Amino acid sequence: MTASQERLPRLLALVPYLLARPGIRIDEAAADFEVTPKQLRKDLELLWMCGLPGYGPGDLIDISFAEDTVTVTFDAGMRRPLRLTGAEATALLVALRALVDTPGVADADAIRRAVAKIEAAAGQARPAGMAVGLGVREAAETVKVREAVQSALVAGRALRITYYTASKDEMTERTVDPMRVLIVEGRGYLEAWCRRAEAVRLFRLDRIDEVEVLAEAAAPPPYAEPTDISAGLFRAAPDQRAARLMLEPDARWISEYYPVEEIEELDGGRMRVLMRYADTSWLVRLLLGQGGEVRVEEPAELAVALRAQATAAVRRIDGHLAVT
Repeated sequence: MTASQERLPRLLALVPYLLARPGIRIDEAAADFEVTPKQLRKDLELLWMCGLPGYGPGDLIDISFAEDTVTVTFDAGMRRPLRLTGAEATALLVALRALVDTPGVADADAIRRAVAKIEAAAGQARPAGMAVGLGVREAAETVKVREAVQSALVAGRALRITYYTASKDEMTERTVDPMRVLIVEGRGYLEAWCRRAEAVRLFRLDRIDEVEVLAEAAAPPPYAEPTDISAGLFRAAPDQRAARLMLEPDARWISEYYPVEEIEELDGGRMRVLMRYADTSWLVRLLLGQGGEVRVEEPAELAVALRAQATAAVRRIDGHLAVT
């Protein structure tokens, strides 16, 4: 049997296996599956991009790493090893073809061989009108960040990161003690003790601009508790206000890049969302840059501030043109 033929059954069996053994050591799980710990980590990286059809919260399998242990925090319905129907085989084929083009994914040849094997086994089975979500692809820069973070976790080393905080529109340099890596709603996060904030913080991997594995050992304090994500990743802070925004199609990216709630799909590709914010001036700058592709429905004071800033900008432009 080829490596790809062995890998597919292992991937299908991994989630129910890990559900029954939360917090199991990676080397112990690898021994049970008769593979190396390195190979098992590659298998887990593939599972991060698997899940249910659709793009909403809770579609993709969530896996938590803490040092050399692993836990499945969301199984996406894979509670037991499955026999593939024609529709399921088609979904798996689409996902595997997407993986071939994903930056940072190793064993592309093995994936292609797995595709050929599934196509042969599926025969002429035809799916009955199903939708397949391809998940979120990581940029090449994010792959490098994730690999550095995982290396620090395995070695028990601290990290120095340059991080972009979207809600404050600022870059900060921090030294952190890694605790685990989370994949939530298709996005990767580093959970770590932040020495700057003196608290546990979640850092989105795609917002880490630079990362350096330090020689010093990671040492989160004993009272540093993992974040409870059972009720969702983001919770409103007491100082945050809420804005209800209507996004035109060209501004929908805001809902993907910033945490939003109460998403409502509208006609013509538009979207209504609830977005929480602490700094009014930051949100005004963000919305001004959208060139009229966002309408503030509430609160009224935010709409007034946005209109005032836009009017002032137009006056400055008119004054500059008059001078020149």
